[in-house]
Amino acid sequence: MAGRRRPSSTRGGRGRRAALAVGMGVAPAVVVMALAACLPTALQRAEPEGDPLPPVSSRWADTPPPALAVAGADPSSAPAVTLVDADWAARVAEATGIPRRAVVAYAAADLTVAHEQPSCEIGWNTLAGIGWVESRHGSYGGSRLDESGLVTPRIRGPRLDGDGVAAIPDTDGGALDGDEQWDRAVGPLQFIPETWRRWGADGDADGTRDPSNIDDAALAAARYLCRSGSMASEGAWRDAVFTYNPLTRYIDDVAVRANEYAQRAPVG
Repeated sequence: MAGRRRPSSTRGGRGRRAALAVGMGVAPAVVVMALAACLPTALQRAEPEGDPLPPVSSRWADTPPPALAVAGADPSSAPAVTLVDADWAARVAEATGIPRRAVVAYAAADLTVAHEQPSCEIGWNTLAGIGWVESRHGSYGGSRLDESGLVTPRIRGPRLDGDGVAAIPDTDGGALDGDEQWDRAVGPLQFIPETWRRWGADGDADGTRDPSNIDDAALAAARYLCRSGSMASEGAWRDAVFTYNPLTRYIDDVAVRANEYAQRAPVG
């Protein structure tokens, strides 16, 4: 299990340079909308058998055991499946209950952004915490995550028509979300189309940016969360996750799940 969080205001442990957190300032015009608030609370959570974990913090995510890259792989260009060590991913999946293919996506996004923006210090467990809250790692509503990283059937959130949710008129002609009147959040990380237009990524290096592909969605989420700089303090981490979904309960739920994953994950 990962070590306990240091009492200082920044995190270390992965040899990444810490930077001062950048304030949110003006919130982005289009905020990633979460499906989490609309999910049934009784949905069963997948986790391995074993002794119960000690209580974990709901304030912010601990630094997890670091993701392990394939020797010689280039994080600036390697597809997710060739960047992350397969044995490491399998061990993490067994220990945490996260689907192995999702572990690969979250870890590849972590490794790529650590190469692009080492001061951010986002951990794969933060992405996994968001992925669980948003869509149970692509399994919500009977969807399945296949070996290519594609989630089918595609997960679409409720119409953002102002009825108990934000009102976001259609921005993509229904190309991503199938709705020509109102936007819907799409994919395992639940991006709305306009946010995907700005932040969509190609994590599997197939030449296409697809929010229903977990490699693409995880890398986009990591870059989106890191856009204001370091997440290496409690305040900066919570500010970043707040921009993904501005609900205190959401942020707390992501932190708890991320910390459970960090505790369960094997070291090395």
